[in-house]
Amino acid sequence: MTQVLRQGVILLALALPVGNGLAAATDEEIAALGGERYTCLGAERAGSASGVAEYTGKWFKSWPGQNKAHGYEPGPYAEEQALFHIRADNYQQYAAHLSEGQKAMFEAYPDAFYMKVYPSHRDFRLPEWTCTVVEQNAREARIVDQGLGVEGVSGAHPFPFPKNGLQAIWNVIKPNRAWTEKAVYDIADVYPNGTIAWGKWDYQVMAPGNHPRERGRLSDPYDGFFLIKILAPARQKGEVSVGYQPNNYVDNATQAWQYNPGIRRVRKAPEIGHDYPVPPSGLRTSDDDYIFNGSPERYTWKLVGKKEIFIPYHNFKINDPAIAYDDLITPKTINPEYLRYELHRVWVIEADLKDGWRHIYKKRRIYADEDSWLAYMSENYDNQDFLWRANWIAYFYSQESGTFHRGVSLYHDLTSKAYEATYLVNQAGDDWWRLNTPMRAQQFKPEAAARAGR
Repeated sequence: MTQVLRQGVILLALALPVGNGLAAATDEEIAALGGERYTCLGAERAGSASGVAEYTGKWFKSWPGQNKAHGYEPGPYAEEQALFHIRADNYQQYAAHLSEGQKAMFEAYPDAFYMKVYPSHRDFRLPEWTCTVVEQNAREARIVDQGLGVEGVSGAHPFPFPKNGLQAIWNVIKPNRAWTEKAVYDIADVYPNGTIAWGKWDYQVMAPGNHPRERGRLSDPYDGFFLIKILAPARQKGEVSVGYQPNNYVDNATQAWQYNPGIRRVRKAPEIGHDYPVPPSGLRTSDDDYIFNGSPERYTWKLVGKKEIFIPYHNFKINDPAIAYDDLITPKTINPEYLRYELHRVWVIEADLKDGWRHIYKKRRIYADEDSWLAYMSENYDNQDFLWRANWIAYFYSQESGTFHRGVSLYHDLTSKAYEATYLVNQAGDDWWRLNTPMRAQQFKPEAAARAGR
């Protein structure tokens, strides 16, 4: 922690109370949104001497050379060459801009892990209506129910100028994303002996609060709906899960119903969330999705501040259908040739497990992009304070939705030396990511699980 604080972290007021009436932003902060210093979403416009790009936001849903309305595109920076490589033998030179998880990866896999660092860019913008949402939230958003809910307008983060860790983690839980997602994606769980356990899911999600035209409230009952049909492994083929995640967790939790093809019945599933292990191999937890999601109730959250970090950014290439899995899924970690890193300012958030609460992670550290509040990386520690898991998401900008969307998500277990690469769509064909295609809540009711399983 002391190293993070020494190296340019912007200290914030960390000791403010977590009451229902904590103000979202000051009048001066609200007036600064969209001005010379801050973007309309609250990020700093200026670049930095060390290489963070100035914000331009010049492209929305299109860019030079783009020619498809949806599906894979190589992106506007495809011809750029890496500025330099960071490897196990030189990473100490760049330590000021590396996360603890990245440093651990260099130590654990010196012959396999490296980082290709490219020029930093901040040229894409989110939908214009997100500016209105963030300004309104800056005026009225509030933490409620002792941290288990938030009041405000849906569709973008509620606290552009967060005052504490709880406000910051609610920004991570509630950023702007696509309204709907659907894809058939692969999961590769890679073990130290070289074996791979494969999974394949047919996946649909709808987040009502991110509707492109209809603004809702963060107090509405439902945060998101999901439908997952398992296509592989064979022992689970045909299982279907449907359900929802609530907005407020004071008297609700993620709910799911499962269709079992063996008995041809739909049954209420046990409560999921928190450290529920995600199949096929449990190399990540339910609340690891999107780096962190769900109820924040089990942790005490601390906003450390901002730091400049090399994070995976503008990762169009890794989703290319031309890349074969034999080339992409390599031992110890995914093939580093296909990952792009850039220097960006991120918010650093830390979480400590509360006394008397249970979770397999005692401590978490999360890195969220200042422009979008999407969480790009995390480190999770076990109950002996050992850095256990290092996770990150390779986001790309979607011309279909005008949002940054997750591509390959990576979960490294530094103890077992296994890792999971999920949301792989390279071999999905026509079932590559589709975003913001119309869906209805009725598609995610328990009877929909039975229909999907037949």
